Amino acid sequence: MLDPDLIARFAAIVGVSNAITDRNEIAPHLVETRGLYHGASPLLLKPASKEEVAAILKLASETGTAIVPQSGNTGHVGGQTPRAGKDDVLLTLSRMNRVREIDTSANLIVVDAGCVLQSVHEIAEQHDRLFPLSLGSQGSCQIGGNLSTNAGGTQVLAYGNMRQLCLGLEVVLPTGEIWDGLRKLKKDNTGYDLRDLFIGAEGTLGVITGAVLKLFPRPRGHQVAFAGLASAEDALVFLGMASDICGTSLTGFELMVRLGVEFTVRHIPGVRDPLSEAYPWHVLIDISTSDSAESAETMLQALLEKALAADIIKDAAVATSSSQARAFWHMRESMSEAQKPEGGSIKHDVSVPISSIPEFMAKAEKAVTAVVAGARICAFGHMGDGNIHYNISQPVGADKQAFIGRWREVNAIVHGLVLEFGGSISAEHGIGQLKRDELAEIRPAIEMDLMARIKRAFDPAGIMNPEKVIRPQ
Repeated sequence: MLDPDLIARFAAIVGVSNAITDRNEIAPHLVETRGLYHGASPLLLKPASKEEVAAILKLASETGTAIVPQSGNTGHVGGQTPRAGKDDVLLTLSRMNRVREIDTSANLIVVDAGCVLQSVHEIAEQHDRLFPLSLGSQGSCQIGGNLSTNAGGTQVLAYGNMRQLCLGLEVVLPTGEIWDGLRKLKKDNTGYDLRDLFIGAEGTLGVITGAVLKLFPRPRGHQVAFAGLASAEDALVFLGMASDICGTSLTGFELMVRLGVEFTVRHIPGVRDPLSEAYPWHVLIDISTSDSAESAETMLQALLEKALAADIIKDAAVATSSSQARAFWHMRESMSEAQKPEGGSIKHDVSVPISSIPEFMAKAEKAVTAVVAGARICAFGHMGDGNIHYNISQPVGADKQAFIGRWREVNAIVHGLVLEFGGSISAEHGIGQLKRDELAEIRPAIEMDLMARIKRAFDPAGIMNPEKVIRPQ
């Protein structure tokens, strides 16, 4: 148990009502979304300002108290989960949720790190602007967590991930010092880019408390279509056609194997297959134009006509309303959730060169099913940027725990193929606890050493989210 006097000192910083010690109130923060990691914590702190965060971290460094920052607790690799059997103190910025400034002439918004992503979407929309980061968890995930994991989502193809969507940061260092890097510049070549060190660091170097984010003009034309295809190879050709015809107006290109559609229709209320026939593969395509609705319609029509004439796609459904477009996207975004009723699922967040996706899919299925007979491949993801969520559901009737017990074995097969193709074992979910040891095994020793040096330089007391991303030294 954490020393009661130390708890009192932390409580004095944030106020007694914002220093939570009740086990029931802390409990939801101790397990991540997939249930792979269960931690412990005697204290949950809810600061209301960067100054309170600074005081917390200063005291933590002085006393050697581990701090685990947690945003919306929507991560998939255990980076936000405190360790079991330790006295890690949880820190949430949920009270720090102000929009500090919005500048439509410069197309930027300055927000607290505790802002929920959906609220940033809504505020941008009120000013006729778009913040394009789109995630299935956007109703609960927070900007600080999005930045700390360099979140990607469904529109990276057109707008980039959080690293590309952020201009500046405000960060509290483990020592309690505050770095004000809330710069609004698109060009700034004055030395090392400290911002990029904190984006994707998963809370191991400091606590992001504020950010300057890019906004974009809201699209005037928007079209969404759902297509059926015979093969992943055809999907690759279709992507090439879409890029040629749509250019920068192509804002989404999502690949889905048939099983994912079947799971979603079966288990997610209100979801239905937009096509009358079943096809082995499906693509969800999203087109956004800045000039008019007619231009998006013309573009999509030209693309579908060309692809149908060439027999690249077999059939397609076009959303005729914004609600139908949302329904198409809801199907795609619900695929991971739809796997749960099917039993155990071994998941992979990987990226390979776009041109290698069909070959990777074929080789991975052959290799996995050779080891786990009856394994069901539920692969889907952002084909436009090479990011595939290669998920594997247990064989029908199999023992769930026995299947999940083979996680590392199956990971080794899939990740081994990913590396053969020159890909990455983590495309957008991060490293956390789940992939920490594997990262150390596959990255060159000099890279791991450089990361360890950076960690020691920023966090000499070793208090920030310990044992995440890199192994303890």
